[in-house]
Amino acid sequence: MIGGITLIILSIIAAPSLLLSKTSKTKQFLEKIEPLPSVIRFMIGLPFCFWGAWGVISTILNLEWITTFPIWWITLLAENIIEAALGFMLVFASIKKFFLSKNKATKEKASQLRKKSALKQNKLSVLGIIISCWKIIASFLLFT
Repeated sequence: MIGGITLIILSIIAAPSLLLSKTSKTKQFLEKIEPLPSVIRFMIGLPFCFWGAWGVISTILNLEWITTFPIWWITLLAENIIEAALGFMLVFASIKKFFLSKNKATKEKASQLRKKSALKQNKLSVLGIIISCWKIIASFLLFT
C-alpha cells in the first residue's frame, strides 16, 4: 500500500501541468510559479528510479508468485516499471544539465529525446495513478 501511495505522489510530481491545468485559475497559478528546480527533481527522482529498478528485479526474482497471485504480481511489476521510468525522467533533466551540457551535439540529442519523452511522461503519470489506486484497493481486498 505504501508503494501505491508513493507512486501517486511521484506521478503528481512528474506531471503537475497535466493534472492541474484543467481550470483557468490553476492554469494561471501554474504560469506564475516555476517548475521544481533540477536539483530537487534529481533528489526526488533518483531514489524512485533506484527503488523502481530494485522492485523490478525483486518482482522477477519472485516469479513463483505468478502461479499463486498472478494479478498481484503483474500489478507489482507494472508499478515498479512505471516508478523506475518516472524517476529516471525526473533525473534526466539534471543529467542533461550537469553532464551533457559540455558537448553541443549531445545536448541537442538529449533535448530531442526529452521532448519525445515528455508526452510519455504525462501518460505514464496517469497510468501510475491508475495502477496506484488499483494497488491500494487490491491490498485492502486481498490482505484484510
